[in-house]
Amino acid sequence: MLLTTDNKLKKLVIIGDRVLIKPSQPHEKTASGLFLPPGVQEKEKVQQGYVIKTGPGYAIPMPMDDEPWKGEEEKIKYIPLQAREGDLAIFLVNGATEILYEGDKYFIVPQGAILMLEREEEL
Repeated sequence: MLLTTDNKLKKLVIIGDRVLIKPSQPHEKTASGLFLPPGVQEKEKVQQGYVIKTGPGYAIPMPMDDEPWKGEEEKIKYIPLQAREGDLAIFLVNGATEILYEGDKYFIVPQGAILMLEREEEL
């Protein structure tokens, strides 16, 4: 399979409560006017970027049943994340892991390190 800009991230599987974020430029501002001032960006305690992919969420432990007649069809269930693809996220850099993938910079961020989300749709 050939990798293109459209499908290069499809191979990535985000695990658990983590979110893949593509950082935005410090001078970028959203349509609603949200942006981080340069002083905050310089300290690099918080960063902003767009959510590219999300993990399935928080795994719910399954009850331990020793019933041999039950099939193996039971799947792991998850509590979904608040973050969705396309959201603008402001997150703590201390909780994030910076990676380079196919020449682009991304952050893998646990949902607990995300301070705020901006979503284009009405809440």
